Formats: sequence, structure tokens, C-alpha cells
Amino acid sequence: MANLYEDHSGVTAGNYENPYDALIEASEYDSDKLQAIYDKHRRARIEQQKVKLLDPNFQGVTPDPILQKLVYPDIEPGFKDTRNCLVFWARPPQKVRHLISEVQKKLQSILPQMWFMPPDNLHMTCLEVTFSRTKDEIAELVKQLSPKAAEITDYTDDHRARLIKPLLGFDASAFAFSFVPAAGEGLSEGRKLDDDAYTYHHLRRDVYELVKDSGIAIGSRYTVPSSHLTIGRFVTTQDTSKDADRGVNANIPDPQKMEEVVRTIEDINRWLQDEYWPKDDEPGIKDGGEWIVGQEKGLDFHQGTLWYGDGERVRLGKGF
Repeated sequence: MANLYEDHSGVTAGNYENPYDALIEASEYDSDKLQAIYDKHRRARIEQQKVKLLDPNFQGVTPDPILQKLVYPDIEPGFKDTRNCLVFWARPPQKVRHLISEVQKKLQSILPQMWFMPPDNLHMTCLEVTFSRTKDEIAELVKQLSPKAAEITDYTDDHRARLIKPLLGFDASAFAFSFVPAAGEGLSEGRKLDDDAYTYHHLRRDVYELVKDSGIAIGSRYTVPSSHLTIGRFVTTQDTSKDADRGVNANIPDPQKMEEVVRTIEDINRWLQDEYWPKDDEPGIKDGGEWIVGQEKGLDFHQGTLWYGDGERVRLGKGF
């Protein structure tokens, strides 16, 4: 997503050897405060993008130029994505994938030409080791990381970070489904308050440290307080243009259509909060509104041209 790496939390990593330590210290090792920082970041971003998209001078959505060529091969026959990356992904369990599918359907009703991430490709980046490298460079890094691959991918089996309070985020290029670290709300049977002291941000910190211990220089583009999955990308301006009949060549922004998009997003977020957020007077959380990272699948060590959820699996950790 555009401007994804802009941090709205107000916390800077400074000179920390592990950049994730900055936020843990800033939150005074308090999961409530850590959740508040994550929520501040995503809400500030949502408000920033709303203002941008509703601006009378908004120049229109920004299709992903590489994905556009893959979706519409006639634009550049034979085109291939050559951006090789290396990551550790968290894969959402079925109940989260189902909720995301419902959100995608609501968006598709007003954005029929949008590209939506297939369910099996959905992922949340726990750590991006490096990006946009050659295939041979990635192969060398995989070889270097191989001795630690099992330890890292299985790490979530006994480090169970819980995410809650889903919201839909957006910008001019994409949509993302985000969570925040839990802080004791809506505990399900068998889960204790103290369990939420270990958060998703702690998991990101630990995976960073484990990879660094292998001797690899981590080239991650961002350490912002965000736990999100990209669920859709623009590949054409057609759905939000006055000259939609021109297909992928449409280029006259329609402010009324953008207003409808923003209204739909706000409706979705109200629905998510009403139905899938923890309630003070009810135990547990409705299926889809909670994700304990590692449910069904451990971390996914993935390489290759994986920008849109594809690529090649190196190792999948054990789930619970």
C-alpha cells in the first residue's frame, strides 16, 4: 500500500539494535499501551487517506503497474515479475480467511474490477528479510538461514500472540485488513490474561533477532506498528472514473464514486466493530475477530516472486 512505511505512532526506533524494542519500551511493557499505539497508527492512517481520497483535487486511484500487466497480459505480452524477496509470513486461519472473504465481497459490489487476494494467498508479513533481489541472491540467503528455519517457523507453537479488533484500512492503491495486539479483552476458554503480555510486536522482535543471529543483514523496509494483510489492489481506474467505458484507459476521476467507496469502507468498519470486536458483557469473540498467530499453520518461510502471495515455500512451521 502507498505510504505504508510512514509511521503514525509517534515512536521512533532510534539507535536500537533491534528496532522492535523501541515500541516495547515506549509502551512500558504494557500490552494495553502497546495496543493503543498500534490503534493510533492505523486510525491516523485511515483518516489521512480519507482526507486524500475525498479531496476535490484527488487525481484518482493508483493501479499497481506490475500486477496490472499480470492481470491484463495484453498490455505487455510475456511480462514477468522479477522482484525476488525473502520473508516470514503469518498465515490466517480459516475463520479469519472467511471474514476477509465477506469483506472482499462487500468491496467487490462497488469495485467489480478490483483485484482481490485469493484466500490461499492471504498473508501477514511477520518479517521481510529482504526484497527486490535476484534469484541467486535469495538462494544464498535461504542457504544461510536454513539451519534456523525450523526454529523460526515453529516459534509460534509456544509463543502465541493474539490479535483482535479487525478494521479495514485503505489508500489510493490498495485495501488492508488490520488487527491490533490483544490486551486481555474477550478471553476465550483456556486463555489467561497474562498470556496477552506476549504480543505480536514481541513476536516480530523475536523473529528479527533470530534472523539477525544467523548473520544476515535484514533489509526490511518497515517496522511500523501494523499487523495487516493486503486483501485487494487496484489494477485499473475504471471503477472510480467518469469515463469507465474506456476500461483500463479510464482516467477522469469521479468524486461521487470515491465518496461511495469511502462510505462503504466506513460501513464495513462499523459492522466489524459491532460484530467482531470483544464486548464487555460477553465472553470470547465471534469467529474471525480473533487470531492467535500460529493457529492451523506456523510461520511460512517463503522466497521468490511473492508480492501477491505466490512464490515458493521454503518451510512451513507446525500449527496448533
